[in-house]
Amino acid sequence: MKNKKISTKLEEKGALESAEYQRSQGYFAFDELNSEQQAQKERILGRPTQAIDLEKISGVEDLVEAFGEASIQARNIGTCAKVWAQMLSDPDRPTILLGIAGPLIAAGLRKVIRDMIHYGLVDVVVSTGAIMYQDVYQAKGFKHFRGDAEMDDKLLRDLYIDRIYDTYVDEEKFWRLDCTIGQFSNSLKPGKYSSRQFLWELGGALDDDQSILATAHKRGVPIFAPAINDSSIGIGLTEHYHRCIKEGREGITIDSIQDNYELTQIVVKSPATAAIYIAGGVPKNFINDSVVMSYIFGGDTGGHRYAFQLTTDVPHWGGLSGSTLSEATSWGKVSKQASHAMAFVEPSVSLPLVAAYVMKKGLGRRRPALQFDWAPPKLVSLKPVG
Repeated sequence: MKNKKISTKLEEKGALESAEYQRSQGYFAFDELNSEQQAQKERILGRPTQAIDLEKISGVEDLVEAFGEASIQARNIGTCAKVWAQMLSDPDRPTILLGIAGPLIAAGLRKVIRDMIHYGLVDVVVSTGAIMYQDVYQAKGFKHFRGDAEMDDKLLRDLYIDRIYDTYVDEEKFWRLDCTIGQFSNSLKPGKYSSRQFLWELGGALDDDQSILATAHKRGVPIFAPAINDSSIGIGLTEHYHRCIKEGREGITIDSIQDNYELTQIVVKSPATAAIYIAGGVPKNFINDSVVMSYIFGGDTGGHRYAFQLTTDVPHWGGLSGSTLSEATSWGKVSKQASHAMAFVEPSVSLPLVAAYVMKKGLGRRRPALQFDWAPPKLVSLKPVG
């Protein structure tokens, strides 16, 4: 009623004048729209944004839904959450491929990623080696510490403290873990391994139910790290390789092309695929290239049916990490009919929001797990169970 009174007063004062009056006074006036234009305008202006009402927010899922009715990156976060919900409710049960890059464990997201695997919200993980290394680092009881982004890095160097923006790790513990990974590699049967095979063995050796690798091993979720050499796991593997060279014996090596071969078989054998990209980098491109490589097996998957990305990388520099999912459509990596979204919000903020949304909604609870039957390098079968 109050708004109506204000409107009436404005009209009485002549604040809302007709186009005819404006023209008669020599003012600029909008041209009258024809009926088709008016209908088009009404369609375009058919959905008002909604203010975020904190008085009505009782949980994170309510907040994310409210974000979806607002604007800018809040709306993008809400849209990403809805795309994830579509992935999980699709009756064709698409295989959900999660790509993770960046300092996610340093950012405090280890358990978020672990829970995504544990609750069946993703089916395959493609990671940087660094994320998996830092998962092992914590599984061994080592810690990340609160730091200061303005700290004297020369002093930190003298104390063997490594800085990840505002987080510290103990380099002496890194040295120990590098050598531990080298020694673990000595225990494996010599030969070529895909990163999936190596990480599967490593996950099975960890006694930590909060570990990403250990949880993936328990749940049967494959984890790939196609650039594993570019990490401290790669340093441990190099230590192992050097020892083998010195002792004149055969050791293990990582076959990155086998990674391509294995992941592409997962894509080809899936009824549909969906992709989640956290940050960008190698994991994003690896997931997308697996679609392109499907032609090797005589197929065309049509691209991911669903996709969303949470990143701070931006499109206008032309790099892969910030490239839009629409651009990926031009390559056939994302389907022309796909539901997709991007939120340009740093993942330490955005990932817990969208993950909490689908977890609190219980969207993955009735979704059957996937069973992978491997005879490396071949994927013999891929089927839902339970």
